[in-house]
Amino acid sequence: MTISYEKFNLKEVINASGKMTILGVSKVSENVLAAQRFGGEHFFEMSELSIQTGAYLAKLLKVEDAQVVSSASAGIAQSVAALIGEGSVYHAYHPYTDKVTKREIILPKGHNVDYGTPVEVMVEQGGGHVVEAGYANMCTPEHIEMMITEQTAAILYIKSHHTVQKSMLSVKEAATVAQKHKLPLIVDAAAEEDLFKYIEAGADLVIYSGAKAIEGPSAGLVIGKKDYIDWLRLQGKGIGRAMKIGKDNILGFTQAVEDYVRNGSESGESMQARLTPFIEALNQIDHIEASIVQDGAGRDIYRASIKVTGDKSAKDVIQALKAESPAIYTREYQANNGIIEFDIRSVNETEMNKIVTRLTEIMN
Repeated sequence: MTISYEKFNLKEVINASGKMTILGVSKVSENVLAAQRFGGEHFFEMSELSIQTGAYLAKLLKVEDAQVVSSASAGIAQSVAALIGEGSVYHAYHPYTDKVTKREIILPKGHNVDYGTPVEVMVEQGGGHVVEAGYANMCTPEHIEMMITEQTAAILYIKSHHTVQKSMLSVKEAATVAQKHKLPLIVDAAAEEDLFKYIEAGADLVIYSGAKAIEGPSAGLVIGKKDYIDWLRLQGKGIGRAMKIGKDNILGFTQAVEDYVRNGSESGESMQARLTPFIEALNQIDHIEASIVQDGAGRDIYRASIKVTGDKSAKDVIQALKAESPAIYTREYQANNGIIEFDIRSVNETEMNKIVTRLTEIMN
């Protein structure tokens, strides 16, 4: 059987936008594909597969326990539900029961963002009620602390480029407040590259996307305290049933984490080296000024940034790049300022040449 873009009447896509869910996030390695195939070709006691892969990952990541889930979003919803239910089977069966009133989840206001869905939607799916702390441009430890009540179930911290970056408390500061008030701290670190730092900073549960920095199949990972992970597994009897993950992706993702811990991800230095000839070629195109920029959230990620001048707007160029096959997707966050960014982590040299060719056609 042959699989192709043509078979399903689909465009080829060049993903220069980064590890984005709307494009399938990332490519997986042969190692990961082999693990997925093993999973697909064999049967398992699924509860044991969950527990044993979790134990294996926990050992790799030096944490008490871990659980593979279907996505980072599922990780948010199930973590919230776990901390509200505290191991109650009744709650798992009746996640929105009026008998449980301790449902407030404190979230810095600048972290209540839409990353494809609003953070508060996932909190509410888990049965939580968002309580915003601080302001859109500032949240201090004191802002978090003043929102704590007897109904507070947890504090949630979103570590993401989507969130407000300025004047925000750190994970460590949030953990200090959580520990002082004997509250659990959840950190959503979906796209983050460091699998150790947030637990070390004092978080109780940390959530990662399987397909972003880790470059695994569609999956999510929740790591942290054993009791909390046990409570999270219990959600399989409740809301987690609609978020279950298959055996092939559990094993493929576990292999991806093992490879990631061993090999890491592409360095910023490597990205800059690959970007240099790309930038030189872009600067030969009329009405384009190209340079290398670092990720706005301070990660070791470097991108090509172009300033569009002349008659065409950046938004016009973005639409033209998507219009044909291959459809070229870029980072559009600064289009209103005439700027387009190209994330090359999933782009090879051949694809970079295609981008240069297409931009030359569009700008002439």
